[in-house]
Amino acid sequence: MLAAAGLLAGKRAVTHWELCEQLAEEYPLIRVESDPIFIKEGAIWTSAGVTAGIDLALAMLAEDLGRPAALDVARSLVSYMVRPGGQSQFSGALNRQLADVGGRFDALHHWIAQNLDRDLRVEILADHLNMTSRTFARSYVEHTGQTPAKAVETMRVEAARDLLESSDLSIAAVARHCGFGDDERMRCAFRRALHVSPQDYRQRFKR
Repeated sequence: MLAAAGLLAGKRAVTHWELCEQLAEEYPLIRVESDPIFIKEGAIWTSAGVTAGIDLALAMLAEDLGRPAALDVARSLVSYMVRPGGQSQFSGALNRQLADVGGRFDALHHWIAQNLDRDLRVEILADHLNMTSRTFARSYVEHTGQTPAKAVETMRVEAARDLLESSDLSIAAVARHCGFGDDERMRCAFRRALHVSPQDYRQRFKR
């Protein structure tokens, strides 16, 4: 409705990922982004679907009445947390499954998840599959759409997010546990993936 009324022309907007391509085709003046759960562009808010609309509404409350009021409503909804709009519609695990439909690397992904604190360079992963590094890297990109190094970083960020939400471990301890080595490397990875620092993420999502 907003698009049909011309209110999104020249603006960033999001909708459910299944409809983003259609929205972009029908309204080429809109800068459609398929990843965020919601976007605020001036006075106009758009969300990535029904459940993301809850996040959008909570963000509106936080902007108008403050974060404590939004958290009170989130607790009433049994939502527990207020997510920033830049958080992705997609989980890393779901993205990997969607990309690797045949499940060629499912066992490898499970092994990586159990060994995040180890050296997980391409050579190590290739050896685990009895493949040469070059063949493995090429095959991995072909089947998943991303490099092995990027996949490992994504899985480490996911594990770190869970620990930041559910534990009282220090930032440095979380970084070591998830294989980043130090908190600065983890901070850079969080900035790339989530556009927030680990400390900011913990403040927003600590259970």
